[in-house]
Amino acid sequence: MRVVFGLVLVVGLGLAGFAVYMAQEYIGANREALERERAARAALVPLVEVFVVNRTIKYGEQLSKDDVKLVRFPENAVPDGVFRDPANLFPGDGSDLRTVLRTIDRNEALSRQKVTDPGEIAGVGSLLEPGERAFTIRVDVTSGVSGFLRPGNNVDVYWSGRSQIGDITKLIESAVRIIAIDQSANSELAENRVARTVTVAVSPIQVAALAQAQATGRLSLSLVGSGDTVTTETTDIEINQRELLGIKEAEVVEVEEQRVCTIKTRRGGEVVEVPIDCPNG
Repeated sequence: MRVVFGLVLVVGLGLAGFAVYMAQEYIGANREALERERAARAALVPLVEVFVVNRTIKYGEQLSKDDVKLVRFPENAVPDGVFRDPANLFPGDGSDLRTVLRTIDRNEALSRQKVTDPGEIAGVGSLLEPGERAFTIRVDVTSGVSGFLRPGNNVDVYWSGRSQIGDITKLIESAVRIIAIDQSANSELAENRVARTVTVAVSPIQVAALAQAQATGRLSLSLVGSGDTVTTETTDIEINQRELLGIKEAEVVEVEEQRVCTIKTRRGGEVVEVPIDCPNG
């Protein structure tokens, strides 16, 4: 009987130990799962809803409610100017549609920089910032950078003409923004073409300067690189014909005039001047 009791006791202790072991394993596994869940929650980024387009929309097309959808977007990576409120994207009854100013790819976030105000067409006026004016410059194959200009490019404007010191070329405006080529504000022109006019966005005082320059000389454009953020002082760059050809002005040397003294004498019927030494002083 004692042997049976001892055997039962040993088996019971073994089962109890095994149960404790299994409980520890279960608790440890739950703790690890809980820690993983907490780490995953900490790595999650807050999301907000923004409008994207559900198809590729090109320049000049109108934007309708069927062209957009709301998607969740990381809050800390939302682009500037995106639409989040349907009332802002389609105000009023939604009948005044916005027009696309540049191609928007499918699933791309929709921002104010890429569409006009409600009811506006994709014209030059919609591309002007507050305080800006549109000014058109006449160009040709040489002055217009041989057809490589596009709306959205920045250009330096040079004036060539005659001044008081002769023919000169001077940088008069730096890094002005092109908003149209000829009669098109489309920044995605398919082919290079030689423009006849280039329209830029400038301030009213710049309009006056460019108008005066165009009326009194010839304007030429120089394309500014897309990554160039340095603005040049317009008074720093100027060259005249002498500097271009390396012509230096001759140095004027003053030479003391030599004094010549003579006396007049009469010889027969004529008067003759005879040189003599000049008196000092």
